[in-house]
Amino acid sequence: MAAPVRRPTIKDVARAAQVSYQTVSRAINDKPDIDPETKRRVLAAAERLGYRPSRHARALVKPHPSTIGLVIPDLTNPFFPEVMAGLIDSAATRGWQVNVVSSAGPADEADVLRSFAAEVDALVGYFNHLDPSPAELDVDIPVVLLDAEDEAPRRGAVAVNVDAGVRAGVRHLLDRGHRALGMIDCATSCDRHQRRRSFVRALGENGIELPADAIEQAEQSIPDAERATHRLLDRRPGTTAIFAFNDLTAVGVVRALHARGLRVPQDCAVLGFDGLALGELITPPLTTLHIDKRRLGSLAVDEVERLLARQEEAASVELVPELVVREST
Repeated sequence: MAAPVRRPTIKDVARAAQVSYQTVSRAINDKPDIDPETKRRVLAAAERLGYRPSRHARALVKPHPSTIGLVIPDLTNPFFPEVMAGLIDSAATRGWQVNVVSSAGPADEADVLRSFAAEVDALVGYFNHLDPSPAELDVDIPVVLLDAEDEAPRRGAVAVNVDAGVRAGVRHLLDRGHRALGMIDCATSCDRHQRRRSFVRALGENGIELPADAIEQAEQSIPDAERATHRLLDRRPGTTAIFAFNDLTAVGVVRALHARGLRVPQDCAVLGFDGLALGELITPPLTTLHIDKRRLGSLAVDEVERLLARQEEAASVELVPELVVREST
């Protein structure tokens, strides 16, 4: 895939015209207090570079309601609409608008980042496939990453402390006497394996080495999770507890166990992650590591407001999943 073309920023124009950022802003916004020759030089540099002022830059001169661009990877996964609802509600209290797009993979994410940035005042999203380097994230509006597993320089983030949540879940399973454990992880295509790493590490710290064949992968769908569970149990029929990548996957695990005539949790316990309302509707109700998804969206708006208002150094805020014990364990 060709490297993305970086959108020129006000800093590029200032360097090309050999003036300050403030002078560029005055020239672009047709302010009277600027030398005509300097203004001509700035506008010529902007045209040569193909620079277009961002909505946020224009808002510094002519305030208007802010617009957040929200990038969601999969609108069919019930996790993401809850995040979106929290973000939209929080933005609405500020009189802001939210534009939502869905991205399907690395190429989509790069294209969205480049094109969407010119239309909104800030970007919030799950940029899971992008290399978080200055070259790829160099846009002159605030960017807030959601649930980022890798640290991104100069960007705000709302992270989930996966490690703390998984440790609580493992402790719960061990306290229930389980030693033969397995996991249904997300497939390689989703590029998010912190939950698996934390699971393996937490078991190791408790003296349990998880064999490689005790982990199976599935796409994030109930049918694929069912198939993956059958493959896991065909290899390791003595498994007494399964940790699922998320609640959607966990539903598939429960269905596969029922199809094999196994009782949940008497024969095999099931632990989910995310805390979807769906988990309360299955039989038995799902024990899960609950993420406050609406708060995740709300915190992202708080980060956007902080960055828009003060342009301070980007920071990361963190949510810790809460163990919610129900009947599946």
